[in-house]
Amino acid sequence: MPRKATFIPYQPKTILNKSKRPDHWFWTRYSAYPYIGCQHGCEFCYCRERKYAPYDNIDDFPYIIKVKENVPTLLRRALTRAPVDPVFTGDYQPAERKFGLSRKMLEICLELGFPVFVLERSPLVLRDLDLLKAIQERAQAVVAFSIISTPDSPEHNRVRQLERLAPPPEKRFDAMEKFAAAGILTGTCLMPILPGLCDDNANLEAVVRRTADHGGRFVLASSLTLSDQQRTYFFDVLSSRFPDLLQLYQSTYPEGSYNPAGDVWRQTALRVRAYCQQYGLSDRIPRPIIPGDKRTVNKRFVERLVNQVYTMELNDEPAHRVWPYRKAAWAIEDLEQDIRLIYRMMGLKGLQSIRDVSERLAQTIEGWLKAL
Repeated sequence: MPRKATFIPYQPKTILNKSKRPDHWFWTRYSAYPYIGCQHGCEFCYCRERKYAPYDNIDDFPYIIKVKENVPTLLRRALTRAPVDPVFTGDYQPAERKFGLSRKMLEICLELGFPVFVLERSPLVLRDLDLLKAIQERAQAVVAFSIISTPDSPEHNRVRQLERLAPPPEKRFDAMEKFAAAGILTGTCLMPILPGLCDDNANLEAVVRRTADHGGRFVLASSLTLSDQQRTYFFDVLSSRFPDLLQLYQSTYPEGSYNPAGDVWRQTALRVRAYCQQYGLSDRIPRPIIPGDKRTVNKRFVERLVNQVYTMELNDEPAHRVWPYRKAAWAIEDLEQDIRLIYRMMGLKGLQSIRDVSERLAQTIEGWLKAL
């Protein structure tokens, strides 16, 4: 008989993960999740890594679901004391139908005025469309769907085997269309791109095309990562089910390699960017605007610098050219003052006085300021 899921309620001491700065993929500074383990059980999921899945037996990951029953209390307490910034939240695996904790977390984000980013493999998130629309009206809501293959791909059946109980991508695209119609920013996270399974041109183009057809505005692409127990687990899956792919993955992910070796990822990301341009989409997410934020201009400049970093990396520019942009972005992110005020009082020298902002970058920023 198929193994059934077991739910274990418990009360963690904390719920909100905080970063010094927002990440540069989703622009989220905070994250909070109501469950450990996932009934979808995708074989490639990074959440099987030891730091995310503290199971003695990694096979328990889709069957032993730990439920953080005090989530609402902890989240309200944490966000009440935190500066407003986007929260990465939501977990719409089947357990959510029973416990409804993702909805309660969204209610708190709405109440306290926090923007949210939700990444899903399930159309169940549509159940909370009302809340997400309300958050959008007060702050901002972004709903992205993790989709890595479409029926256009010759390897789609094998990808679906690896996705186990995740709903089919057609249902995810249908949900995306409904969010787009509701005025909520939505799109696809083409994550993780699996070598030999969903990295062919036909599949990459199909994912981008369907995203555009269903109202999505972006496609973010990222590679498979493999670490500790997840690496062992995934290689065992390949060995038993798809042995023809094992050698490819062993060479792409040599021992000790978390990301794909060589130029594999960059070349794939360039193809995704080209398809996005063809279909009028972006391969980046716009940074959300937080109502009343006095540092909105600073954050817009950070977004420009970070997007330049990504482009430079795709173009394989040397690290010594890329790092100044990244460090300048961090420095401007950390500024307490409005960068316009610094420029108004001290001109170009004021911009150069900002930590890690070179004369050349100061001139670039000056041009942006003059164009406002």
